[in-house]
Amino acid sequence: MYQKEKFDDCQGLSMLKARIARKFFCSLGGLGVLLVCFFPWKVSGAEKLATLYSSHSMVYSLPWIAQEAGLFRKYKLDIDHVYIPSSQIAAAALLGGDVEIALAGGVGFVRAFVQGATDLVFIGSFKNILTFSFVAKPEIKKPEDLKGKKIGITRLGSNGHYFMVHVFRRFGLDPLRDATLIQAGGEPEVLAALVRGSIDVGSLTPVADAAAVSQGFHYVVYGPDLRIPYPSANIVTRRSLIGKRPEAIGQFMRVMAEAANILHTDREFVYKVLGKRLGITDRKILDAGHNTEIKIMEQRLDINPEGIQAVLEDIAKIDPRAKRVGPQDLIDRRYLDEMEKSGFFARLWTEKQ
Repeated sequence: MYQKEKFDDCQGLSMLKARIARKFFCSLGGLGVLLVCFFPWKVSGAEKLATLYSSHSMVYSLPWIAQEAGLFRKYKLDIDHVYIPSSQIAAAALLGGDVEIALAGGVGFVRAFVQGATDLVFIGSFKNILTFSFVAKPEIKKPEDLKGKKIGITRLGSNGHYFMVHVFRRFGLDPLRDATLIQAGGEPEVLAALVRGSIDVGSLTPVADAAAVSQGFHYVVYGPDLRIPYPSANIVTRRSLIGKRPEAIGQFMRVMAEAANILHTDREFVYKVLGKRLGITDRKILDAGHNTEIKIMEQRLDINPEGIQAVLEDIAKIDPRAKRVGPQDLIDRRYLDEMEKSGFFARLWTEKQ
């Protein structure tokens, strides 16, 4: 049985909220409305950490699971959790000191590192493969039919945008000229736009893709079959912060490790969390999403350098500085190694067998 903590859903307006909202609304340059949502999870007498996540999806459910299971209280952490749907903006928030830990896709952080922001560092990952898919109207039958269509993504520079670029190149299409990109804000908004008919194709992950299929849309490109290496969902912080607050970051990593264990071992609890956070309670949709993602998500938060290397190679096409950077330059495994060597991972997974 998990201990449930009090959840305050976007109540009040802290200085953190106002600062991030102002800064990143301006940074969009009029490209649409930035959705910034704040979830303060308060624990008396605990270490305070400001964190962010970049997608409303099952993959990014670890903090939700942790909160519902009482893990932040267990590890004495007081968390302000912010939703920012773009890894580029997330990297700016982390570098600017507005947050201390980011749970987000990798491309924005890798690009920032290449450009000189070497304080950024990957300390964990919960998915190293893209599982986006293109879900479309019935009349769009094959990848070549994507030419000239309106494709919904969350944001430019997001994982869904990266997937779109790779799929178009794979099928001989020009990602800059052969489609119109519509920035919807988040995956629920992409799904809503698809249902309304304001886009022709949605770039979606589980469980949103399954929800679209249940409403009469179909897969034009099923991403999990492509197995594109990519740092899809990562835990990123600053090296300078590790130097100042190593124990607090270590506690957060333990929380994420326990939440990952729950995600993999307690389907019913996870479905309750997803129902509350995503508003999806249909068992068939949840099963479809869970069955896809659980095979790919990392049980022990491991980082796959291959995905980071793929991003570096992509960036190197337009920025030669990326050729001088290796995946290991961006990775610090100290917390993963400590949990492995101390027996934390072994005890965690043995207890659930």
